[in-house]
Amino acid sequence: MTTLKYNSDGLIPAIVQDAETNEVLMLAYANEESYEKMIQTGRTHFYSRSRQQLWMKGETSGNVQDIVSIQTDCDADTLLVRVRQTGNACHLDRPSCFEEVLHGDTASTAEIIPRLKRIIRDRKEHPVEGSYTNKLLNDEDLVLKKVVEEAGELAIAGKGNDRSAQIWEAADLIYHQMVLFEYLGLPVSEVYRKLSQRHRGSKK
Repeated sequence: MTTLKYNSDGLIPAIVQDAETNEVLMLAYANEESYEKMIQTGRTHFYSRSRQQLWMKGETSGNVQDIVSIQTDCDADTLLVRVRQTGNACHLDRPSCFEEVLHGDTASTAEIIPRLKRIIRDRKEHPVEGSYTNKLLNDEDLVLKKVVEEAGELAIAGKGNDRSAQIWEAADLIYHQMVLFEYLGLPVSEVYRKLSQRHRGSKK
């Protein structure tokens, strides 16, 4: 077992990440006691540098983080904690503490995936009149048909040289597949698990 390296203040930074989408939710610090609490309880505990005390994420807000895994980096001086987040992670009632873009553009990154996932979930829980997403969620035949249709259109586009068409159809397929997952209540975590099992099996 790797021995964690705490800094001179007895702390180690902990990056908290959504286990399903890989969205970075927050950065906090843990000491030996809070790390042990995480192992024992299965929920994130940290050490507050300003209050100089141990605290459990969501203890007062209810926005708890159930731990899926804890990893460390190659130097053993940073933790990566994958969690299932209840509610919002940020104390400003935002999904993630990382929102402000200081440089560059997130439009070409996977940042859209957790955002789109939240929108689809919200449409399911709070239907909006005239919403295309709600139209799909309310019609089993339609939501199933659209996934087949978009997959076929992407395959057809793949036979040609029109890159913009390929991108368009790929985006359509991803969106409709995400709506189908929400409609089915399909746990993406189990899909990941199956992929992991197949990957391990392919090495034998």
